[in-house]
This record gives sequence, structure tokens and C-alpha cells, in this order.
Amino acid sequence: MENSLKTLYNNKICQELQKQFNYSNIHEIPKLIKITINRGLGEAANNTKIIEKNLNEIRLITGQKPKVTKSKKAIAGFKIRENVPVGLMVTLRKDKMYDFLNKLINLALPRIRDFRGINCENFDGRGNYNLGLKEQIIFPEIKYDDVDKIRGLNITIVTTAQNDREGLALLQKFGMPFKK
Repeated sequence: MENSLKTLYNNKICQELQKQFNYSNIHEIPKLIKITINRGLGEAANNTKIIEKNLNEIRLITGQKPKVTKSKKAIAGFKIRENVPVGLMVTLRKDKMYDFLNKLINLALPRIRDFRGINCENFDGRGNYNLGLKEQIIFPEIKYDDVDKIRGLNITIVTTAQNDREGLALLQKFGMPFKK
């Protein structure tokens, strides 16, 4: 069974973007490449149980096992040694990417308190979008009773768009709720 956002992109969004930006070649049409989810865990240097708990949380949210990122060098001011776990990272591609984007747009973002839309200025100049979430409990898989501490995560949506205008148009067609 093909994903609903993927079929929406193939059947409708491609044609609309081609008309809007007057692309002569179908390969010029912007598309999603990947979505990366990152969480920094600086306090995990002292407590290894934090890594396991967060590993399970992100596995529930994304449906994929995250990679543990380690420190590259020792930083005395932060009490971090070299090669100590300091974060988690997941890269989603293809069907899992579309599943996660669908869940983010339709389930997670509307559950944010006083939600009025996401900021459309978080593009990087090359059509990629960065979104920072302050709490993980907006995802329906996370049970509030199992959460020991509210932690945020960073979501990066990477596209083939050449500029921010094309990237914004692509994400708006998917239904991303931007502020007006």
C-alpha cells in the first residue's frame, strides 16, 4: 500500500508546482529527500540510562532505531570526555519519511498548546526546513506517565528545492501549517 502523502505528491503536487514555477523538465520539480531527527543529551555523559530511555522514545516516534552520536573531543567546561554519548540521530527516507511527515502534520503539530502555525522563516536558503520542538509528548506514541523529563528534538526536512520560495511552496502543498 502506497503512502497517502506520496500519492498526493505524485498525482497532484508535481503538476501544481510545475505550473506555478514553469518548470520545463519534471526533474526540476522539488521533492523530499530525507528527514533527520536529532536530540542532544548532554546529561547522558553522567547517566547511561538516559540514553536507553531516549533511544526507545525516538524509536517509538520514528519507527526506526536511532544512531547514538558521540563527542568528538573533550570539553572540560561541559564535563564531557572524548567519545562519550551526547545525542541521538535518525535519518528517514522513502516510505518512513512520508509516514513521519504525515504524522507530524496531522497528529503532532495540532497537539501543541496554543498552536498558531509554524514559522516560515526557518528555511536555510537552499529550500531545507528546520523545526525545533520543545516537547516530545505531542507525539501520540509517547505515554505521558513514562516520560521522566520533557525534552525537545530538532527536525530537518531536506528537499531538492533550489531556494526557500520553492521549498515553502512544496511544504505548503503537503499541508504543513505555516503562520499566515
